[in-house]
Order: sequence, then structure tokens, then C-alpha cells
Amino acid sequence: MKSFTSQIWLALIASVLLAGCASAPDTTEESESTSYESHSSDPIEGFNRAMWSINYDYLDPYLVRPVSLAYVDYVPVPVRQGVANFLSNLDEPSSMINNIVMGNGEKAVDHFNRFWINSTFGLLGLIDVASAAGITDHNEKAFSDAVGHYGVGNGPYVMVPGYGPWTVREATDVVDGMYVPLSYLNIWAGLGKWALEGMESRAALVPQESMLHNSPDPYALTRDAYLQRQDFKAEIETQQYDEEEEAYLDEYLDDF
Repeated sequence: MKSFTSQIWLALIASVLLAGCASAPDTTEESESTSYESHSSDPIEGFNRAMWSINYDYLDPYLVRPVSLAYVDYVPVPVRQGVANFLSNLDEPSSMINNIVMGNGEKAVDHFNRFWINSTFGLLGLIDVASAAGITDHNEKAFSDAVGHYGVGNGPYVMVPGYGPWTVREATDVVDGMYVPLSYLNIWAGLGKWALEGMESRAALVPQESMLHNSPDPYALTRDAYLQRQDFKAEIETQQYDEEEEAYLDEYLDDF
């Protein structure tokens, strides 16, 4: 089982990747927030806020949310769990290598053991035998986390329609696709993996939707939480926030 801290950040990754589809400020809030302060990592904030509105007004209520809930409601739990285990197992080798780059030897060994055990005894990863054997299921590490660990900044923050938050540094994650077994996935298999994982993540957000709805500026909340999460994954010190903003972020995380 994952540690409590890992569970929090895995929940946060799910929320921020699709938070653009979870909520947005109403028109009165938008008019009142025209004087928002610029953020050093968000040089195209006006564009990003427009993309946030597209996600909330159209893509989420008419596509992402209903499809995700239908998947969760109608696909049997054992099938969904097996699919989730299989897809997670595909990321173990790249996470192993990225942890080696970051100097996390013990975590790298765990990723290696999880991969060969689940691939061999868990029917290609459909069954999580490694967790039952007591091998820790660590957070996935991407190549962007490894380069971030050594001082490469996030670069500009971008709100992608239908996807959510993204930073330019994450473009380096293309390196992860060069490792087996991810290297065997064609574009359609890769999109299928992304979609299946995204549906699970979006469905898990339903109980937290009110948090963003009630936020005075859900866009800024999601952006700041996402950038914090990027620093956490790269295992670098997070930037400091003022007390009011930090308290609000704590409240946001406490709901998980």
C-alpha cells in the first residue's frame, strides 16, 4: 500500500490533471478577478483562463464527466482493477530508471522487483502480486521529475483543453516512451492508456468537485497546487506561499 503522503499526492495529480474539467469561476467571479496578480510560471494566464472556461463549460459536462462515470458504473470492479494494474505495471521500468538518475536506489529496486514479479506471476501485471508480497508501490517518476531534480525549471504553465495543467518541462517525458514496454505502444495504444487512466481519475474527483466550486479562484488554486506537485515529484523544495494561500491549499488537500 502507498504511504499517506503518496496517496495525497496521487489524488492531487488526478485532480489537477483534470481540474480544468472540474470547475470554474462564474461570470461574476471572473469580472471581479480581472485584476488578478500575474504568476511568474504563468506568462499566458489570460489564454489559460480561457482554456479553463472551455473545459468547464463544454468538455467536462458533456463529455469527460459522463463518459468517466459510465466507465466506473458499468465496468465490473475486478475488470477495472485489472486494467489499472496492467497499465501501472507498464510504467515501472521508466520509473526505475528515473529513480536511478535521481539517486533513489531503494525505490529503483522496488520498481524493478514490482515489474518482474507482477509481469511473471501477476499475469502481465493484471494482478498486483508485488503489493501482496510487501513491495512498496511508489509514485511514478517521469523523466521530467528527474531533470527537475537537478535544477531544470518547470517552464511556462499551460492549460490544455480537455487535458488540464501542463508545464513545458513535461515535454521531456517523451524519453520515458523509449523504454520497454512503453516503447511497444503505438499512438493508439498510448491514447487508450491515457484515456483509461484519465477516466478513473476523473470519476474519483466527483466528491471533491464542491471544493473547486466554492473556491474564490479555482483556476489559481489548481495552478498553484499543480506546481507544488511538480516540485514534490522532483523532490525539490517547494516555493513559499503566504499564510492565507497556504491555509487554503491545506484545506484543499485535507478533503482527500
